[in-house]
Amino acid sequence: MSEERYRYRQERKQAEKERKLQNRSRIKKGKQLKTWLIIFSIIGFLVFGGGAIAFSSMVKDAPELDSAKLVDPLSTKFYDIHGNFIYEYGLEKRTKITYEQIPKVLEQAFIATEDSRFFEHHGIDLKRTTKAIWVNVTGDFGSQGGSTITQQVIKNSFLNPEKTIKRKVQEWNLAYQLEQEYSKQDILMMYLNKIFLGNRSYGVAAAAQNYFGIGEKDLKNLTLSQAALLAGLPQSPNNYDPTIPENVEAATERRNIVLRSMVREGYITEQQMEEAAKVPVTEGVIPKDQQPNMPYEAFLDATFKEVKKKLKDVDISTDGLAIYTTLDPKAQEYAETMLNTNEIVQYPDDEFQGAFALLDTKTGEVRALGSGRNHYKAKLLGTNMAIEMQRQPGSTFKPIFDYGPAIEYLKWSTGHLINDQATSYETGQPLMNWDKQYHGMVSIRKALQYSYNIPALLAMREVGIEKAESFSEQLGITYDTVYESYSIGANAVNPLSMAGAYSAFGNNGVFNQPHFVKKVVYPDGKEVAFTNEPKQVMQDYTAFMVTDMLRTVVDSGTGTMANIPELDMAGKTGTTNFNAETRAKLNYPDNATNDSWFVGYTPQYTMAVWTGYVKNEPNIFMAGDTTKIAHVMFREMMRTFNTDNSQFLQPASVYSENNETFITGVPSAETPAQTMINKGPQNSVENKAVKEIKQKGKKQQGKGKGNGKGKNK
Repeated sequence: MSEERYRYRQERKQAEKERKLQNRSRIKKGKQLKTWLIIFSIIGFLVFGGGAIAFSSMVKDAPELDSAKLVDPLSTKFYDIHGNFIYEYGLEKRTKITYEQIPKVLEQAFIATEDSRFFEHHGIDLKRTTKAIWVNVTGDFGSQGGSTITQQVIKNSFLNPEKTIKRKVQEWNLAYQLEQEYSKQDILMMYLNKIFLGNRSYGVAAAAQNYFGIGEKDLKNLTLSQAALLAGLPQSPNNYDPTIPENVEAATERRNIVLRSMVREGYITEQQMEEAAKVPVTEGVIPKDQQPNMPYEAFLDATFKEVKKKLKDVDISTDGLAIYTTLDPKAQEYAETMLNTNEIVQYPDDEFQGAFALLDTKTGEVRALGSGRNHYKAKLLGTNMAIEMQRQPGSTFKPIFDYGPAIEYLKWSTGHLINDQATSYETGQPLMNWDKQYHGMVSIRKALQYSYNIPALLAMREVGIEKAESFSEQLGITYDTVYESYSIGANAVNPLSMAGAYSAFGNNGVFNQPHFVKKVVYPDGKEVAFTNEPKQVMQDYTAFMVTDMLRTVVDSGTGTMANIPELDMAGKTGTTNFNAETRAKLNYPDNATNDSWFVGYTPQYTMAVWTGYVKNEPNIFMAGDTTKIAHVMFREMMRTFNTDNSQFLQPASVYSENNETFITGVPSAETPAQTMINKGPQNSVENKAVKEIKQKGKKQQGKGKGNGKGKNK
């Protein structure tokens, strides 16, 4: 019995001990929980307080709601090089309508696409924002965006386009305020009356008129397909504009996304969607060539592209910018007259095309642009030919890829000799000169003067193709891959890039990226400069010696038709021929020319001109005098606008002797004239300097002898 009592007491003690331990554990856990609750409360208080403080600081300098800004977008103004106003973009096509005039199908299309819960939220739709992120991530990309229609009204009316947390917080705050002061119908019309829809159209009424010829009184006639097209435009108006041929596929896809959104929201049936999707997106659309044009359209088109490239979040149509361009209106007007009439230049037919860029040699500022002849045809092609086309430059590329690098890296004189003889590319394909002759030992000046091909290739080989590529890339030329044939201009370029490259030769080796904009000023006064830092890309002796050789081209070589005697001018011609297969297919003669260029410069201006035909068709080619039209275009523009008669100044790094130029301090062999005497006339082609020396009775030295200055390499 006693043993049982003892065991009972022991069990009771153990149970009591365990109970105490459990109580202690519960107390400890309670204390820990209390501690954590206190910690989280403090953190929550700090976060909430900090968030409130941060929110307050972000919204304190937000703009106030302004009813005037809610009605009209801020137009962008363009100014010329003199600071004179030239054009206001954003006011020319706008029609204001009331909510009662909006057809239901158009309202539903926009709401389904832009803000499906528009009539439910109070300006900020967190559910829609979350859903939009999920939809975009899971594949139906582009069907919805995160901002409500109310937020878009605020963003387009009051705030800058910067994507920052502060701007987003201000947008939320103002959107909520807007919903407190205006009805949903009012806000919807603020949006639909001012939104940019491409084709220089602001608001749905203007867009319906400009795209389909449907006036404000007939908006009820908009079809489901047309309404869906308009509702799809805000995401990217310029890329979904169906009047531009290359946009048709993208515009169709975007319209169909809108139709699917309308089905999802229950506005239309699957059958209605399928029927509307079958309608060509171009049906009923007014062709682009029937649209009125802005002034200096080619130039301003290039300006738009430059601004959008540098300021990616800017909407030129609504952000109220002041854009100060580099445009010379008189030069641009002359350019358009020259291209689209026969008043200045006689063109062979209406299909003949020309494009060019005229820029300031010292700054790279573009003064005028020729985007193509027969302006509306060029517009229909959807290409600003001066800045977007890619054509072979022919021999105009030789200073850039061959002789410029040879002088820069090998320190050749302009009289350096190259043996113009039978030569093939690395592939084994033979290379010929344009006259199908070999000229023996010729100076690089003469080779450039008469545009021989073989010396150009040999010069590039001496330098090395890698250095030739590097030199030309410093001049703004870009490549995917380089080939030996680029030594004679078998690559592809446009007039703007060629003008930019040549301007560095005329600017002592300093390269300025060609540009159309000097600065952009925001409505709040903030300025963004567009001028790039000048870059010394070659030695001043390289620039001058290339210039000196190119003077010879226009004085007595292939470019004499471009010459203006009273101006110090340098330039180069370039032509490309059709391959044998194309000549045979289209029955072209052997002298048929595909591209004809002239690129030249003075101390004041640089101009690159391309001429040719866009398509290869029977009986459509250049030959004879038509290949000189590019020279004439250059000459007439320079004759009219080049007012500076200054000369290219020879730097101290260069000295002249016997009509050739040499690098000061570089050991040089015979003077080029003496070298030609020593080598002897080749293939009955005698150097002019030889005749001059003979006439002056100077003593000739024996073959292989020098003139005491070392051997020329």
